[in-house]
Amino acid sequence: MSEDREALSEAVMSLLCSIAPEVEPGSIDPARPLRRQVDLDSMNWLDLMVGLKQRFGVEIAEADYARLESLNDVLDHLQTRLATG
Repeated sequence: MSEDREALSEAVMSLLCSIAPEVEPGSIDPARPLRRQVDLDSMNWLDLMVGLKQRFGVEIAEADYARLESLNDVLDHLQTRLATG
């Protein structure tokens, strides 16, 4: 994992932990769906998406929410958005 992606991952995990304090970052498999690993209801998921938008200043379309299942999906999406400005 590149330094940039690792820093991005840490920031996403920090936000996730602020929404769901019971999350243990080391236990998250970045390839598995987050909502299956962590008990996130639809409001928690929305809070995460809004938090990502606020933290990184990138637009995350509501239509993209369903595609952002795993931590890797979220990181890929953010990296793409951050690269294109």
